[in-house]
Amino acid sequence: MGFFLKTDLINDAYDFGREAHKGQVRKYTDEPYFTHPVRVAEAVAAHVDDEAAIAAALLHDTVEDTETTHEEILERFGEDVAEYVWYLTKPPAFVGNRAKRKLHDRNRLKEAPEIVRFIKVMDIWDNYESIREYDPDFYNVFREEVRDLLYVMDSLMVVKKFAGDEFAYKKFLPWFGDL
Repeated sequence: MGFFLKTDLINDAYDFGREAHKGQVRKYTDEPYFTHPVRVAEAVAAHVDDEAAIAAALLHDTVEDTETTHEEILERFGEDVAEYVWYLTKPPAFVGNRAKRKLHDRNRLKEAPEIVRFIKVMDIWDNYESIREYDPDFYNVFREEVRDLLYVMDSLMVVKKFAGDEFAYKKFLPWFGDL
């Protein structure tokens, strides 16, 4: 359990997310899937002391990757966490092809609260390395989509706000430039 587990809400989100993702593994690495939301939550918690944001980071893939519904998130974790998870959930396949779903995703995240956009940056950052290392063909598609998304989310401003100038300029910008 990470260093960020300090409130009942966060502990509950951790337990719920771990159970919801039980048996799932990460593509490419075969590590337990829940390690990804934990790393995203740890990255968020390193810069913000917002229990709803940390809980949402732990739960950000539950609706799209498990049987969990938005209604369950709302009922168990409240409006803020449910709203954040809604913004972070990819549109379902019936919405259209990948390009159309990514357009919906960009439009939704462009309007998301700043803290949600910060969570999304940390999510992308965590996914980046394994995609780059294990799937170079898909990485080119991912890179284009991510650059577009980071641009519309005004990600540098968001990272500066939550992680500070030093992190933004010494870590985020070099990483972004590597995309």
